[in-house]
Amino acid sequence: MESKILLENGTNELEVLEFKIDDHCYGINVAKIKEIITYQEVTPVPNAHPSIEGIFMPRDMMITAIDLRNCLQRGTSKPGGLFIVTNFNKLDIAFHVDSVIGIHRVSWADIIKPNATISTAEQSISTGIIKFEDRLIIILDFEKIVSDINPNTGLNMDQIKDIGPRTRTDVPIVLAEDSQLLNKLIVDALNKAGYSNVRHFENGKLAYDYIQELKKREKLDQVKCIITDVEMPIMDGHRLTKLIKTDDATKDIPLIIFSSLVNEEMRRKGESLGADRQLSKPEIGNLVSVIDELVRITDAE
Repeated sequence: MESKILLENGTNELEVLEFKIDDHCYGINVAKIKEIITYQEVTPVPNAHPSIEGIFMPRDMMITAIDLRNCLQRGTSKPGGLFIVTNFNKLDIAFHVDSVIGIHRVSWADIIKPNATISTAEQSISTGIIKFEDRLIIILDFEKIVSDINPNTGLNMDQIKDIGPRTRTDVPIVLAEDSQLLNKLIVDALNKAGYSNVRHFENGKLAYDYIQELKKREKLDQVKCIITDVEMPIMDGHRLTKLIKTDDATKDIPLIIFSSLVNEEMRRKGESLGADRQLSKPEIGNLVSVIDELVRITDAE
């Protein structure tokens, strides 16, 4: 499956693939998808997590298949349907679904937070809801689904321990990350690495508004580095990057894209928008090293 996501970079839009499990509609960012294939017989993995159906090997590449119905506490899938083969956090993983409906182009501003209209199981692994025609499409948090199954795929906090003792610094950092869990983990990791002055926001719009307020007050020296996720409601990280890097007042502030979506295509998009560095989510140790580097460069100028 070829993705034509974001024909123009930084537009705050995304393309969502809508698919079904039973009569329920779900969505995934097209940028995560490598291909969609018909169901293939899988080989069970002994002692595996209940949501792991097994492994299969299309074109001599071993891929783990996850039963999305099981993750959503809707029972166990039977043979048939489709595999949505994804790539994020440097992992190739297939998700078993019943059927695919189509692709919709939407704005991040139109994605609303999950609420009581969805089940507890769905709410715990969803990032937003799209109201589309006569139905709701629930955008699932595939990174959380995978990290719940295998915590080793999430942020590797041991990398922070490997850094060793560091001098504390009040270098001001702005973080935009919509996941409450990851927001806290990143802030905690930076604090442990010595960066004690981190202002964190749940989307790009809130971070941008904060930076604009500092600009009005001529206090932009209170932002020495910006870290942003890509996928966020209201304003995504690419839009935030474009706004920061096309403004003469803020373009020299180092900006790091820290996302599960740093694949080849998305890396090109980030580069074209002016991101100073791009790192995949598990690389928390590398994030600290890159902040060290960029802050030193900025202070030396």
